Amino acid sequence: MNRSELGPALRALREASGKEARTVARSAVMSTSKLSKIENGRAAVSVVDADRILTAIGVSEAVKAEYMAAARAEATEATAWRLYRRLGYHRKQQQIKAMDDTTTLLRIFQTSLIPGLLQTPEFARAVFARKEIGEEQLSRAVGGRLARQAVLYDPAKELQFVILESVLRWGLVPPAVMVEQLDRIVSVSRLSGVDVRVMPLAGFHADVPGHSFAVRDDRTVTVETVHAELVVTDPRDVDLYVRKFERFSSAALAGDDMRSLLEGIRDEFLRKQETGLERPPGCP
Repeated sequence: MNRSELGPALRALREASGKEARTVARSAVMSTSKLSKIENGRAAVSVVDADRILTAIGVSEAVKAEYMAAARAEATEATAWRLYRRLGYHRKQQQIKAMDDTTTLLRIFQTSLIPGLLQTPEFARAVFARKEIGEEQLSRAVGGRLARQAVLYDPAKELQFVILESVLRWGLVPPAVMVEQLDRIVSVSRLSGVDVRVMPLAGFHADVPGHSFAVRDDRTVTVETVHAELVVTDPRDVDLYVRKFERFSSAALAGDDMRSLLEGIRDEFLRKQETGLERPPGCP
C-alpha cells in the first residue's frame, strides 16, 4: 500500500468494522467532514491522523503497524500554527490528549517554556493570551490543556521531563504566578510515574540544547518551531532525539537536588514579589 491509497483503505477498514463515520471521527478528535475528505483521498493523511483513526476503529496491532508504515512514508510533516489557530487551540489540545492517551512513555525536553502538562491554570492562561484570541477561545484552550494533565496520574504511563534552568527563571508571568508554578512542578515531581529533571546553567556542558521536542514511545517526535509544528517519524531521526534526551537527562539534576534548585529559584521570585520588582507593564 502506498500513501495515496491510505485514505480509501482506512474507509474500507472502518466500513468492515461496522462503525459509522461520525463515531470514528468523534473518537479520533476530528470533524466528520475531515474524515470524509481523508477517506475519499481529497486530504492527505498525517501520521497523527492515521494513528487516531486506526485506534478509533479498533484494529489489531499487526494491521495498525501495516497502515502506519504507509502513513510514515514521508519522514517529516509540518503543520503551520495558523491552521491550528483556525481550528481552535482547544481542538489542538484535544488532539494532543488523544496522542498522550495512546502513549506509554512520553519524554519532553523543554528549552523555552514550562511544559503544558506541568502548567498551572494561571500560567497556561498567560501562554495562550499571547496568541491574542477571544476570551471564550482562551478559556476553552486553557481548559483543554488542564484536561490533558490527567495523564500525570495514570499508573500505566511513564512521563519524563528535562527542563533547562533558564526556563524556570524566564519572567513570562508576575513573580507570584511563578511561585505557584514552581510549587506545582515540585509537587508533580513526587508522583510515582513522573520524573522531572532540570539542566542547571552552571558547570561544563558537553552538548547544546537546541530546541524543545517531545518523544512518544520511540515512534514519533513533535517539534515546535516559530511557524509550524513538525512531526518526525523516521526511526533514524527519532533515535537522534532519543539519544539527545538521554544525554541531557543523565546530566540533569533529579530528585531532591532538582527540588532544592527549584525552591531556591522560588525564593528569588518571592523576594521580587515582596520588593515589587519585575512587575509587568501597566501594573501599579
